[in-house]
Amino acid sequence: MSQPIYALNLFNIADRDEYLAYSRRSAREVQAHGGRVVALGKFREAASGEIEPRAVLILVEWASKEAFDSYRNDPKLADLHRHRVKGAGDYIWHLFDKLEDLRPLLSARRE
Repeated sequence: MSQPIYALNLFNIADRDEYLAYSRRSAREVQAHGGRVVALGKFREAASGEIEPRAVLILVEWASKEAFDSYRNDPKLADLHRHRVKGAGDYIWHLFDKLEDLRPLLSARRE
Protein backbone atom coordinates (compact mmCIF):
# COMPACT_ATOMS: atom_id res chain seq x y z
CA MET A 1 0.00 0.00 0.00
CA SER A 2 1.39 3.41 -0.96
CA GLN A 3 1.94 6.00 1.71
CA PRO A 4 1.37 9.75 1.43
CA ILE A 5 4.38 11.96 0.84
CA TYR A 6 5.04 15.67 1.17
CA ALA A 7 6.71 17.75 -1.51
CA LEU A 8 8.51 20.77 -0.14
CA ASN A 9 8.90 23.47 -2.78
CA LEU A 10 11.19 26.41 -2.02
CA PHE A 11 11.97 28.95 -4.74
CA ASN A 12 12.28 32.54 -5.85
CA ILE A 13 10.13 34.12 -8.52
CA ALA A 14 12.34 34.46 -11.61
CA ASP A 15 9.66 35.56 -14.09
CA ARG A 16 6.33 36.76 -12.72
CA ASP A 17 4.33 36.20 -15.93
CA GLU A 18 5.67 32.67 -16.39
CA TYR A 19 4.91 31.73 -12.80
CA LEU A 20 1.43 33.22 -13.04
CA ALA A 21 0.83 31.08 -16.13
CA TYR A 22 1.88 28.04 -14.07
CA SER A 23 -0.13 28.92 -10.96
CA ARG A 24 -3.38 29.57 -12.83
CA ARG A 25 -3.57 25.92 -13.84
CA SER A 26 -1.32 24.03 -11.41
CA ALA A 27 -3.73 23.86 -8.44
CA ARG A 28 -6.36 22.08 -10.54
CA GLU A 29 -3.78 19.69 -12.03
CA VAL A 30 -2.17 18.95 -8.67
CA GLN A 31 -5.58 17.98 -7.27
CA ALA A 32 -6.41 15.89 -10.34
CA HIS A 33 -3.19 13.91 -9.81
CA GLY A 34 -3.74 13.22 -6.09
CA GLY A 35 -2.09 16.25 -4.51
CA ARG A 36 -3.32 18.83 -2.04
CA VAL A 37 -1.62 22.12 -1.19
CA VAL A 38 -1.17 22.10 2.58
CA ALA A 39 0.66 25.40 3.03
CA LEU A 40 1.77 28.49 1.15
CA GLY A 41 4.32 30.83 2.64
CA LYS A 42 6.40 33.94 2.04
CA PHE A 43 9.90 33.99 3.54
CA ARG A 44 10.11 35.96 6.78
CA GLU A 45 13.57 35.38 8.27
CA ALA A 46 16.29 32.80 8.76
CA ALA A 47 16.07 31.54 12.33
CA SER A 48 18.73 28.84 11.99
CA GLY A 49 20.56 26.80 9.38
CA GLU A 50 22.74 27.37 6.36
CA ILE A 51 20.32 27.07 3.46
CA GLU A 52 20.10 30.12 1.21
CA PRO A 53 16.62 31.57 1.81
CA ARG A 54 13.99 31.36 -0.92
CA ALA A 55 11.07 33.79 -1.14
CA VAL A 56 8.28 31.21 -1.57
CA LEU A 57 7.30 27.99 0.22
CA ILE A 58 4.68 25.57 -1.05
CA LEU A 59 4.02 22.32 0.79
CA VAL A 60 1.98 19.73 -1.10
CA GLU A 61 0.68 16.46 0.33
CA TRP A 62 0.51 13.74 -2.33
CA ALA A 63 -1.52 10.54 -1.97
CA SER A 64 1.64 8.59 -2.87
CA LYS A 65 5.00 8.85 -4.63
CA GLU A 66 3.23 7.42 -7.67
CA ALA A 67 0.72 10.30 -7.57
CA PHE A 68 3.58 12.81 -7.44
CA ASP A 69 5.33 11.05 -10.32
CA SER A 70 2.12 11.02 -12.36
CA TYR A 71 1.91 14.82 -12.00
CA ARG A 72 5.57 15.38 -12.74
CA ASN A 73 5.71 13.01 -15.72
CA ASP A 74 2.29 13.44 -17.34
CA PRO A 75 3.05 14.32 -21.00
CA LYS A 76 -0.15 16.39 -21.12
CA LEU A 77 1.42 18.71 -18.53
CA ALA A 78 4.76 19.33 -20.28
CA ASP A 79 3.65 22.82 -21.32
CA LEU A 80 2.57 23.55 -17.73
CA HIS A 81 5.90 22.45 -16.21
CA ARG A 82 7.79 24.67 -18.66
CA HIS A 83 6.08 27.67 -17.06
CA ARG A 84 7.21 26.51 -13.60
CA VAL A 85 10.79 26.03 -14.76
CA LYS A 86 10.90 29.44 -16.44
CA GLY A 87 8.99 31.22 -13.69
CA ALA A 88 10.81 29.89 -10.63
CA GLY A 89 14.49 30.24 -9.79
CA ASP A 90 16.77 28.63 -7.22
CA TYR A 91 14.24 25.79 -7.02
CA ILE A 92 14.40 23.19 -4.27
CA TRP A 93 11.93 20.32 -4.57
CA HIS A 94 12.36 17.74 -1.81
CA LEU A 95 10.11 14.78 -1.03
CA PHE A 96 9.41 13.57 2.51
CA ASP A 97 7.63 10.45 3.69
CA LYS A 98 4.64 11.19 5.90
CA LEU A 99 5.15 10.08 9.50
CA GLU A 100 2.62 9.93 12.31
CA ASP A 101 5.43 10.51 14.81
CA LEU A 102 9.23 10.45 14.95
CA ARG A 103 9.64 6.97 16.47
CA PRO A 104 10.77 5.38 13.18
CA LEU A 105 13.60 7.91 12.96
CA LEU A 106 14.49 7.80 16.64
CA SER A 107 14.61 4.01 16.75
CA ALA A 108 16.84 3.71 13.67
CA ARG A 109 20.30 2.36 14.37
CA ARG A 110 23.16 4.79 14.06
CA GLU A 111 25.95 3.78 11.72
